[in-house]
Amino acid sequence: MTTPTVTSSPFGGADIFAALPGLEVPVGGIAKGLAQMWADTEAKGEAAPGSDDARATQVNFVLHLGPGTTAEDAVAQFQIAVRFSQRYPSRVVVLCPQRGRDGPDELRAKIYGECFLGKAQADKRCVEFVVLSYPRGAREHLENQVSICLSTDLPLYYWAHRFTNMARVADYCYLVTRANRILIDSADSPADALTYAWPRPEAVRDLAFARLLHVRQTLGQFLSRYPEAVLVGGLRSVALAHAPALAPEARVLLNWLRDRLALCGKNDAGFALTPLAAGTPGSLALAFGYSDAKFFRWSGDFATGKAQFEADFGTGRTLLPAPASLLPPESSLSEAMFF
Repeated sequence: MTTPTVTSSPFGGADIFAALPGLEVPVGGIAKGLAQMWADTEAKGEAAPGSDDARATQVNFVLHLGPGTTAEDAVAQFQIAVRFSQRYPSRVVVLCPQRGRDGPDELRAKIYGECFLGKAQADKRCVEFVVLSYPRGAREHLENQVSICLSTDLPLYYWAHRFTNMARVADYCYLVTRANRILIDSADSPADALTYAWPRPEAVRDLAFARLLHVRQTLGQFLSRYPEAVLVGGLRSVALAHAPALAPEARVLLNWLRDRLALCGKNDAGFALTPLAAGTPGSLALAFGYSDAKFFRWSGDFATGKAQFEADFGTGRTLLPAPASLLPPESSLSEAMFF
C-alpha cells in the first residue's frame, strides 16, 4: 500500500488530492492508466488481478469529500473505503473539491489499486480507485466523468462526507437522484442534514444510526422480553446521558427510543438528553422513570466494551452484564448501504 503524505496547498491548508495515495494520470487516460498500473504491478512480482474474477465488482461507491474535510481526515476516509471494498468489491470514485481561486482550474485524476489475499490462494480480491479533483465551476463535467468511471449495471451508493451546506450536496443531481443510498453522518454534518428536503429522502441513511446497531440490538432484545403494556404503563421519563463526544449518537439513540415507544402506544413521556458529569466513566447511560416502583437502567462503556442492564418490571430485579460497542466505520458503511 502506498503511504500517503500531506503536502501544503496553494489554496491554503493541506491539499486533500495531494494527500491521497495514487498515481496521477490524465483524466482522459484513466482506463489506460489502470491497465498499465496492474501490468507494472505484475511485472514487479506483486499481487495483481490474474483474472476478471479478482476484480469482480458488486457496487459503485462514490466518496465525496466535502469542504470540511482536512487532508488527514481525507486519508482516514480513503482507508475506510479501502477496507469496505476489501469485503464488498467496489468501483470507488473519490471526489475532492479544489479550494480557493488560485491554482489549477481543471479536473485532475489519480488512480490507485490494491489486491488482498484471502486464506486460500485462489481467494484474491483487487480494488480500483479513481480520485478526481475538481473546481466548483466544473461540476457538470465532473458528473459526466463520474458516470464514465462507474459501471452502468451496478447499484450506486453515494457518501457525502463533511459537507457544510446540504444544498451543495443536492447540487450534484446525478449522484443524489441515481444513488440507491445517500450516506451522511449526523456527527459531522449540518444540523439540517436529516431534515433537508432531499430529492429522494427515503434513500438517505445516517452513519451515526448505523454505528449504533449493536446498542439497538441489545436494548431491543432485552426489552422485547416484556409485554408492551408493562414497558409503557406508568412511564414518565426517558433520560439518556452521554459522554461529550457521543452527543450525535445519543441524539440518534434517543430518537430511536422515542419511535419504538410510540409504536407501543406511549407518546406522552418526557425525553431528556444530558451530558455525563465530568469524570464520570462510561459512554452512555439510559434510564426509564415510572410512576410506580418499576425501573429500567442500561449503561454502556465503549472503551471497555462492557454494558449492564438493571431492571424491575414487577417480577423481580434483574441485573445482566452485556457487551457494548459501536460498529467500526467500514461495517457502518455496509449497514447503512444494504439494510
